[in-house]
Amino acid sequence: MLSLNNIFETIEMIDKQHLDIRTITMGISLLDCICEDEKRCCDKIYDKITRQAEHLVKTGCDIESEFGIPIVHKRISVTPMALVAGSTDAKSYVPFALAMDKAAKDCGVNFIGGFSALVQKGYTGGDRKLIASIPEALAETEFVCSSVNIGSTKAGINMDAVAQMGRIIKETAHLTASQEGLGCAKLVVFCNAVEDNPFMAGAFHGVGEADTVINVGVSGPGVVYHALQSCKGQPFDVVAETIKKTAFHITRMGQMVASEASHRLNVPFGIVDLSLAPTPAVGDSVARILEEMGLEVCGTHGTTAALALLNDAVKKGGVMASSHVGGLSGAFIPVSEDEGMIAAALDGTLTLEKLEAMTCVCSVGLDMIAVPGTTTAETISAIIADEAAVGMVNSKTTAVRIIPVEGKKVGDMVEMGGLLGSAPVMPVHEKSSADFIARGGRIPAPLQSLKN
Repeated sequence: MLSLNNIFETIEMIDKQHLDIRTITMGISLLDCICEDEKRCCDKIYDKITRQAEHLVKTGCDIESEFGIPIVHKRISVTPMALVAGSTDAKSYVPFALAMDKAAKDCGVNFIGGFSALVQKGYTGGDRKLIASIPEALAETEFVCSSVNIGSTKAGINMDAVAQMGRIIKETAHLTASQEGLGCAKLVVFCNAVEDNPFMAGAFHGVGEADTVINVGVSGPGVVYHALQSCKGQPFDVVAETIKKTAFHITRMGQMVASEASHRLNVPFGIVDLSLAPTPAVGDSVARILEEMGLEVCGTHGTTAALALLNDAVKKGGVMASSHVGGLSGAFIPVSEDEGMIAAALDGTLTLEKLEAMTCVCSVGLDMIAVPGTTTAETISAIIADEAAVGMVNSKTTAVRIIPVEGKKVGDMVEMGGLLGSAPVMPVHEKSSADFIARGGRIPAPLQSLKN
C-alpha cells in the first residue's frame, strides 16, 4: 500500500530530480516475415511493425498523462535484420532499412532498432550484406539504429568483423559528415549483446523472445544524486544503502508503467532495465553522482571504485522492485549524453583510457565518444577489440559507440542535439595498431567460457 509520503516523494522526484521513464520499447519478432521475394519481405516487415505498434505511442502518452510520469521515448526493436533479409537474394539491405524507417515514422516512435547482425563466431551471407549496407542505410534513414555483435564469452572475438567495423564506422561518418557523423551515433558494436535491451542504439529483438513484448528502461541519475546529498561524509555502507533504497523506488515506478502498458496493449511484459541513463540536462548526470561521493572531478583516481559501488547498489535495489529485470541494467556513461562527463572530458581529467577502465564495472562501454576525423579505421578497430576483451573476459556486455567527426580536432565540440547531446573531441593514441588488426582470425574464448 502506497502512503502519502511515498506519493509526495515520487512527485518530488519527477518535478525536481529529473525522474522519468526513458523508454517504452516494443520488441517485435519478424521471423514470420521471412520471404524469398525482396519486395514482398519488405512489405511484410512494414505491415507487421505498423500493425503491432499501431497504438504504442498513444498508449505511452495516455499513461504519461494519467499518471503524471514522463515517458521520454517510445521505441521499437525487431529481429536482427540479417536473419530476416537473408532469405532473399537482395544485393543490398538498404531497402529493408527503409521499410523499418517508414514503419517507425508512421507509428510515430522515436527510434527503431534491429538493423543488426550477430557475427561473434562467423559470418553468414546475410550478415555480410547487412554490415556492408550499414553506412548507406544509416545515411538514408532517420529513425533506424544498427548494431553488430562481434564477440562473446562463449565464442571469443571475431577479429575479421572487428577490422571491418572500423572501416564501416569511418564510412558511416563520411556519409553523414554534414550532420557531424550522426550516423555513428546510431551504430553500436557489441560483445555479449543481450536480446531484451530497450535502449538505443543497440536494441534488437532476440530470437529467444516472444512474438511481441514490452520492455521498459527507467532513468533517474538526478534522484540518486539528490539522495546522496543527505549522507555527506557518511561511510560507503550508508552510501550503498541509500542508493539501493532509491533504486527500488525508481524501478518500482518502471514496473508499474511496464505492467500498465502491457495490459493496455495486450502484449506480454518483458523486462525492466534498471540502467541509470543520463541526459545532457544539468542535474541528471551519472558523473555528478560519482563526484557527490567525494571525487573532485569524474575521472580522477577513485572513479572506478565509486562507479562499481553505484552499479552494484542500483542492481541490488532494483532487482527487489521488479518481477523481471533484464536488458543491460547498471549505470551508463555516455560522454555526450551526460553533462558531468562532458565537463570532465573538457577538463582533461576524463580520458579514453579512464573510460575503458570504468567500463569494467558498469554498463555498457565506450559510449558516445567523439574522436578526431583523422582517426584511422585500424585505430577504431583496436579500440573496439580492447572493449570487447573487457566484456569477453568479464562475462558482461560491453559496447563501443564512437564518432570520428570529419574536420574536427581534439578540443572541438560536436553537437548531436536532443538526448544525444554534445561531446568534446577526445584524443586517441597516435601509435599504430594496424599490424595487430591486420592479423584477422579469431581471439579464442577464455577459459571461463567452459562452464558446461
